[in-house]
Amino acid sequence: MKLKNEYDCPLHLTMDLIGNKWKPLLLFHLLNGPLRSGILQKKIPGISNKMFTQTVRELERDQLLSRKVYPVVPPKVEYELTETGKSLETILRDLDAWGKQRML
Repeated sequence: MKLKNEYDCPLHLTMDLIGNKWKPLLLFHLLNGPLRSGILQKKIPGISNKMFTQTVRELERDQLLSRKVYPVVPPKVEYELTETGKSLETILRDLDAWGKQRML
């Protein structure tokens, strides 16, 4: 991904940050609060372990979500939206509402 100051169009930056098949879904399911890794992955039918891991790493790298690892056995990993991730709430809820209207 380019540096933020290398974009000519703000929408291009936005699409680079959240514009793939899985990122908006993961972010949407975290709007109501933190979720453990396994629970979050189960909320997204069809996502493979590899894609889940790759996607949450990218979202963490882009500071849209945070990852907390608890020192327990078995390992417990929890994901939560950062303040930047939370700032996408209106967009994500609008996309959800738009989809609901098309399902009728």
